[in-house]
Amino acid sequence: MNVLNVWASTLMQTSFFRLLFVLALSIVVLMQSPIRAAELNPTVFVDIRSINPRIALDIRYGTRNNFVKETLYPQARCILRASTARQLSQVQTDLETRGLGLKVYDCYRPLSVQKRLWQIKPDERYVANPTYGSRHNRGAAVDLTLVDRTGKELPMPTGFDDFTERSSRSYTNLPAQVLKNRQLLEDAMVRAGFIPLSTEWWHFDGKDWQNFSVRDVAFGAIASPPLNNSAPK
Repeated sequence: MNVLNVWASTLMQTSFFRLLFVLALSIVVLMQSPIRAAELNPTVFVDIRSINPRIALDIRYGTRNNFVKETLYPQARCILRASTARQLSQVQTDLETRGLGLKVYDCYRPLSVQKRLWQIKPDERYVANPTYGSRHNRGAAVDLTLVDRTGKELPMPTGFDDFTERSSRSYTNLPAQVLKNRQLLEDAMVRAGFIPLSTEWWHFDGKDWQNFSVRDVAFGAIASPPLNNSAPK
């Protein structure tokens, strides 16, 4: 009888620890997997690397490599509303079938940063008046370009934040390949529902931007993806 009790007790303990192991493993897998944007409230802020880690980032305002020559963001992150992030992920997936991808320059921009940009460049063709806020301040706009499968940027009319007529979508005095690349980017974004800005070839608004309010949320208050949640090699 004692032998049976010991055997039953050991079996129960083994099953219990096995269950704990399975649960722990499941939690780890979930933490390390990209979030499904479709499962999120479309209004929440998300880090794009939690949605699609294959999108390349070059967040200019997180460095001094921008027109104000100041580091304006404490972290070089692309943060968007979940619905806009889902749109952007669709574009990346579509481009990958052609051996191309996206590189993002800017996403959500806190209102306090918008005010700083307006101090330096109070021109509504290029910088939104912070009195009303921009699509970036709503987390529903992206500035980006195209890259090939090696991560090299495709030739475009200008660099990012070029405040000349060459940045306009109507400017056509450009090499044929540059015009083709600009149109390719625009077509890919429009197919996913983005709205292009006429004065900046790199700027696109999410289709539901008007549903979101202007915010001044600190980057640190928005969850980051796990450190090992990176693009596959």
